[in-house]
Amino acid sequence: MKLKTLALGTALAALATGALADIKVGMITTLSGGGAGLGIDVRDGFLLALEMSGAEGIEVVVEDDQQKPDVAVQLADKMVQSEKVDVLTGIIWSNLAMAVVPSVTAQGKFYLSPNAGPSQLAGRGCHPNYFNVSWQNDAFNEAAGAWASENGVEKVFLLAPNYPAGKDMIAGFKRFFDGEITNEAYTQLGATDYAAEIAQIKASDADLVYYFLPGGMGISFMKQYAGSGAEKPVMGPAFSFDQGILGAIGEAALGVKNTAHWSKDLDVPGNAEFVAAFTEKYDRLPSLYAAQGFDTGLLLASAAEKADVSDTDGFRAALKAADFQSVRGAFAFGANQHPIQTIYMREVVKEGDVVTNRIIGTAATEHTDAYGGDCKM
Repeated sequence: MKLKTLALGTALAALATGALADIKVGMITTLSGGGAGLGIDVRDGFLLALEMSGAEGIEVVVEDDQQKPDVAVQLADKMVQSEKVDVLTGIIWSNLAMAVVPSVTAQGKFYLSPNAGPSQLAGRGCHPNYFNVSWQNDAFNEAAGAWASENGVEKVFLLAPNYPAGKDMIAGFKRFFDGEITNEAYTQLGATDYAAEIAQIKASDADLVYYFLPGGMGISFMKQYAGSGAEKPVMGPAFSFDQGILGAIGEAALGVKNTAHWSKDLDVPGNAEFVAAFTEKYDRLPSLYAAQGFDTGLLLASAAEKADVSDTDGFRAALKAADFQSVRGAFAFGANQHPIQTIYMREVVKEGDVVTNRIIGTAATEHTDAYGGDCKM
């Protein structure tokens, strides 16, 4: 899939007359397969932000990485060398980010991550042109580990896919959890059959199952878990219980707690307007991924107002300033250009006929990642 679009206002006029855009953005994201919903939400949120902010002169080229690292690398090479993009964004999966980001930033391009946050790029692999607008992979899990410890959980069964983000997520939970880890299981990325893992869970003496299984993996697991008769409570980061996933899981997820930096009921300036605009434009509730795409678009638009992208130092400083109203509330970049932000605990509830999340408390305030000390910028 390839989409070219410009923000509203004079940018549309520029397109009509054949004038060049001031900034050309290459969005490589997942638009097909089991993770398509995540990429679609990031794309739609990003484009909505450009529209609502009135950004001018921003051209966006969108391509489908098919959740394959080799495809993502090929697309990135094409965008840098043939499309001549100034900024890249869109990648959902950490293994794809690790294949693409170091290459494009080394070529002098900016990369704004709307989702993937591998630890390697937060620490020793950080780069002045790389900005993570979402989170570092460990973050939600660190907050969840602290929450579990503070709320009397003593034994936990851990489950995640065997790839960089899965390992980061589990490492984050263990870093802040004071109790006992009874089991630590890693599945194949993209797995859909969890019978073996559910059998292990039922046989364990864990008080809680903590898992990270994004996209279709989380849908498959939760449906199978609910139908298995297993009674251990479940917790995880928001990626396993986000709006798109809950729509597929349904009532089987009711009562599950999950950590997130955003929720549709978060009472901060601009969030209600974002939720309303996204719902009206796309006829669905926004997800965490949509909110991250929206914030990434707002960040880009804010930088474009302050500096020309050809002024590398000036544009980098404009990005670093993060002078935009995030739909998650207070937002700033740390020294390694990863977020400093509040992380909330949410619970899956039913509102009318809709299964969704609501905030029940704060899990971490002004949270920063654990790898910034290794970043030498």
